[in-house]
Parts: sequence; C-alpha cells; structure tokens
Amino acid sequence: MNEKIDLYSMNDVELSEFFTSIGEAKFRGKQIFPRLQAGDGVEDLTNLSKPLREKLAAMTLDTLPKVELKLISKIDGTVKYLFKLHDGSVIESVLMRYKHGNTLCISSQVGCLMGCKFCASTIGGKVRDLLPSELVGQIIAASRDTGERVSNIVMMGIGEPLDNFDNVIKFLRLVNHPDGLNIGYRHISLSTCGIVPKIYELAEIDLPITLSISLHATTDEKRCAIMPINKKWNIESLLTACADYYEKTQRRISFEYTLISGKNDTVEDARELARLLKRAFNKISAPIHVNLIRVNEVAETGFREGSEESVKRFSDTLNAMGVVATVRRRLGRDVNAACGQLRRNVEAR
Repeated sequence: MNEKIDLYSMNDVELSEFFTSIGEAKFRGKQIFPRLQAGDGVEDLTNLSKPLREKLAAMTLDTLPKVELKLISKIDGTVKYLFKLHDGSVIESVLMRYKHGNTLCISSQVGCLMGCKFCASTIGGKVRDLLPSELVGQIIAASRDTGERVSNIVMMGIGEPLDNFDNVIKFLRLVNHPDGLNIGYRHISLSTCGIVPKIYELAEIDLPITLSISLHATTDEKRCAIMPINKKWNIESLLTACADYYEKTQRRISFEYTLISGKNDTVEDARELARLLKRAFNKISAPIHVNLIRVNEVAETGFREGSEESVKRFSDTLNAMGVVATVRRRLGRDVNAACGQLRRNVEAR
C-alpha cells in the first residue's frame, strides 16, 4: 500500500488538487478545508458521502496531536499539555491566559539539535521535525480541550523553528488562512537561537511575524560555552543578519536573554549587552527590546537563577542605557511549564 497522505497539512488549493487526483470533484477541497482546520476527523466530514469518507479514511494519516497529559497551574491557570503524536512521540505546548487573549507556546520539533546548555528540550537530541499539521494541531487540540480561542502563538517550545524551515513556513500560512484558524501574523512570534542563513531567507519571505533572537551572552566566548550554534554563526554575523532583517521588513526584533547566576548576569554584562545592541542597531534607527528571562533550573544543567535584586539591577542598567528591557512574567511554575521539562520527566519514567 502507498504511504498514507497528510490531509491536515494541505491548504485549500492542495486539497482541491488531491481530490482531482483521486477522481473526485475539485470543489471538495474548499469544502472540507475549514472542517479539517477545525480539527474534524475524516469520519466527521458528513458533508461528504459515506463511501468517500471511507475511501479517505483508508488513504489518510491522522496527524493531529492527542492530549496525553494535562497539568493546570494552581497559581495562575496556565495549562501545560503533553501531546502524543501518531508515531508515539511526545511534545509539549503551554496555554497562557492574558487579558488580551490566550497565547499558546508550541513546539516545532520532537527534541532539538541545537544543544543549548540551559535548555531541557535539547537533552537527548533531535528525533524529527514536526509536520505542518502537527504544528497547527497543537492549537486545534488546545482550543478543543479548553473550548477557548487561541489568539496568539509563540514558537518557543521544543525545537528550533528555523531548523524546520519549510514546514514552519507552511504552518504559518495555514494558521493565517481566513478559512482556517485565521490567526494574524502580527499575533505570532518565532524564536530562534540564530541560524543566520534562514534569518535572511525569512526576511525574503517577509511575513509580518515577530522575530525573537535567543542571544543569552555578550561575547563569543561566553555564548559558545552555552550555545554551540555560536561556533558556526557568531554574535557579529547574527546581529548583522538581524539588522539586515529589520532593514528589509521594518519589523522590530526582540532579543531574549536568559539570566544565569554567575555566568552572564552581572551589571557589566548588562552594560556590554546595551553597547553591543546599540552598535548594531543605532545606525539604522531600529528599536531595541530585550526580554529578560530567569533561567529554568534543570537538574542536568546545574545552572541557577540569580536573586530578584540581581535581575532588577540588570534590567535597570539596560533601561538606563537606553535599551528597553522587560522581565518576562513567569507562568505555570508548579506544572513544569518551562519547555522540555515535562517531556523529559515522562520519558525518564
């Protein structure tokens, strides 16, 4: 038997072409696209005849993630999902509720190849890329489970989005489709540790998403020690790519900086970070924003977070030097909401 087909990764045009290829009416594609993007299974497509539904069921693969485990924070209501995929792999998503709407932090890969020393997601390496259907499926599954609309997407879960470039771009277009989930590009943030060629490629595609750069250090020596990718694309090449990205798209870039006690969290580190970013962006008058993140204490890394006072000193130093800095609000601490921790714990058991 031929390999099964992933209908949920197809847009309406591709679905129409698929139906034509199996001898069915072309209009069926546009007919079922909204239903698939709402999470309906083939058996739910009652606007198709029973023989056609049976034909599709035999041909297609159900790639939508299923809720394997769900934890709800007693502190702030954050929901941590462990989703099981069709091949038995597991990934994580986190639903965070804000006044402006619900934000879902999604995974882009099973595991991660990047090897960042402070991150639980990369322990054990990368298993595989997620399909577009498995990306959008996390949103579908969370919405169906809660009965609430997801209005914002953050691609900061397990995996490196730009290492799964083609599937991620297709996902972005699917999730933005007016007949699908219809989530605006400006409500989507994509975080990368810095695959420089893909930043240039993303700029050429010019989707109005928010690009976030995981920087986490101010010198190549320090960054190489915690982020192996810096050995291939150093800070200078990364910031040059970011400046070019801004000039091409006119979209503000956010810089993520994880504060690790004794590693990168001194006042001098803050001063150097401000100098570094101003050198890279002041000439093109680009706005600079730094999102400060307290390191998640994962047993395997040995990294520890600093005191509230040290975090405030770092933030105050950046702001005093003209670099806008905010400290990320911590949600779901009692449910392992930091990416990779739940998956790691479950797999270890």
